[in-house]
This record gives sequence, structure tokens and C-alpha cells, in this order.
Amino acid sequence: MNPAKDQIYIEKVLRGDTSSFSFLVDSYKDMAYTIALKIVRSPEDAEEVAQDGFVKAFQQLQSFKGNSKFSTWLYTIVYRTAISKIRKKKLEVTDIDDYVIENHSIDFSFPQLDLLKAEEQKKYVTLAVNTLTELDALLITLFYLNENTFDEIVEITGLTKTNIKVRLFRARKKLFKELSKILKTELKTIL
Repeated sequence: MNPAKDQIYIEKVLRGDTSSFSFLVDSYKDMAYTIALKIVRSPEDAEEVAQDGFVKAFQQLQSFKGNSKFSTWLYTIVYRTAISKIRKKKLEVTDIDDYVIENHSIDFSFPQLDLLKAEEQKKYVTLAVNTLTELDALLITLFYLNENTFDEIVEITGLTKTNIKVRLFRARKKLFKELSKILKTELKTIL
């Protein structure tokens, strides 16, 4: 996950050392799979999409100009591959460019989570994220878990920055509501 190190391996691959691509695969396979899974929602399909994304990246590596991080370029390929896979299922993505949300804040603290062990926290957050739409789950994952910038998410998804901000705002509200329901139910059984 070091851009300079990535560039060394990219140059090796471009000079004919194709085995050097395995370093890049090992570095980014988990997030590539996560992105694919958030879109296609099937572990088998996500593996296929991630693999296809790496194959496409390998085949198009000479077109990588270094204007962005390699990971951003790769995640864009994986994202587009996943979208292509689900287009057959007619995923509807609402364009909300006309809405702008600035400086909205919601208290997303969950004191109940502090009562739980780390693995339980992860379990409940994952359950709540999985209730979101594919795109919203992906945006939450990219922004909060992978800590991608808005510009990187724009590049990966092709959405506008405004659209991403609006979707993240709405997704956080849904996530808060869903996590509250889950924790209320689960804590009754635990306590």
C-alpha cells in the first residue's frame, strides 16, 4: 500500500517480470473483494469480479499513468466490473446530483457498542451495513473503513462528489437506525 513500492512492481511487470504482479494482488485483494462483495452481494460472484478486475488491471497495466494511486485505479476497474455484472439484474441507481447537503451532522455514537467485545461490534456493524443498498454499503466501506478520499471515491465510482456526500449522509442515517434496532434487540438477549 505504498505508492512508491507499487510503482517498482508495476515497472517490473511492464519489463516482463509478470510474477511481480502477485505482490500487487496480495496487497489489494482483500479490498478488491470487499468492493465487489458490496456491489454483487454474493461471495462467489465477488471472488469472480475481483479476479476479473485483477486480470483486466494486468492486461491494461501499460495504460496506468500514475495520475492516481494504483489502488484507486484498480478499485475503479473492480467497481466497474461489479457494476457490469449486476447490470443484468437491472440495478437502479438514483441520480441525486441536484441535492447538496452541507455541514449536516448526526450523533452516531453507540454507547451500547462499548459493552460488546470487538468481534461482536464488528458482527453487528456488518449486519447493519448489509441492510444498505449495494452502492451505499460500498460508499460506507470506501469512506469509513478503507478511508478513501472523496476524490478517490469519485474516481472509483464515477459518481459526483455531491452525489457521494448525499448518499453517505443518507446511508449513515439508515445505518444508525438499523444499528439501533439490532443493538436494542441483541442487548435484551445479552443483558
